[in-house]
Amino acid sequence: MLWHKTVGQGPDLVLLHGWGFSSDIFESLIERYKSEYRITVIDLPGHGRSDDVDGGINEWCDAIIPLLPNNTILLGSSLGGLLAIKIASMHSIKNLILVGASPSLTNHKHWQYGMDVEIFKRFAEDLQLNYSKTLRRFVSLQSKDKSLMKTLFAGIEKYPPSDNAMTQGLSILLNTDLQEIFKTIDVPKSVVLGELDMLVPRSIESWYSAHGAQTQLLRTGHLPFLEEEFSLPDNV
Repeated sequence: MLWHKTVGQGPDLVLLHGWGFSSDIFESLIERYKSEYRITVIDLPGHGRSDDVDGGINEWCDAIIPLLPNNTILLGSSLGGLLAIKIASMHSIKNLILVGASPSLTNHKHWQYGMDVEIFKRFAEDLQLNYSKTLRRFVSLQSKDKSLMKTLFAGIEKYPPSDNAMTQGLSILLNTDLQEIFKTIDVPKSVVLGELDMLVPRSIESWYSAHGAQTQLLRTGHLPFLEEEFSLPDNV
C-alpha cells in the first residue's frame, strides 16, 4: 500500500518525488500552493511510509495510478519525473510538469543528455558496499546549499527507503528510456530545469523545446522546486 495525503482546494495537483526521498520534500511547495490547488502527495514504493512494490517502472506506475484524481495535473521530480512520463502514457491527466527530470537519465547511442552509464553502475555497486555513505553522496549532488543538504539528510534519516526500493529505483533510473513515449504525450507539457543540475544537464532544454514542452531554466541544482524563484508553469 502506498502512503498518500491530500490537502488544499482547487484544481487537482499530484506530486511525485525522487529516488531516496519521501513526499515530505514537497512541504514548502504545498504551503505555497495549497490555497490554489488540491494537492496530493504520494510516497513512492518502498520510500517514506509506503510498502515495497515488486517489479519495475510498470508495476510502480500501476500502484500509483489508482491514487490519482481524475483529470489531475501531474508533477514529477527526478525519478518521479520518469514515472510521471510513463503514467501520462497510461492514464488520462490534464497537464504534465517535469522538474529536474529527463526521459533517460543515462547516455547511450541515441541519447547524450544524461550521465555516463558507468557512473550509475559504480554508484549501484557502492550502494551495496556502504548504503549510508553512498546515499549521502547522492544527496550532495542535489545542491551546494549546506543548509538545504542538512534538511535533505534529515528527511532521509526520518524515513529511510527500503533496500529493495533503492535497488529498484536505481534500476529504473539506469535502464529506462522514455524518449519516444514523451513525444506521444498530447497534453500540455512543462519542464523546469536547473542550470547547476549535475544529473540533468541544461543542454536538454533544446530537446524538450523541440518536442512540444514549455521550458524554464532556473539558476538552481537538481531540485528547483525547493528554491524561492520556483513557480508552477503558466500553462497549468
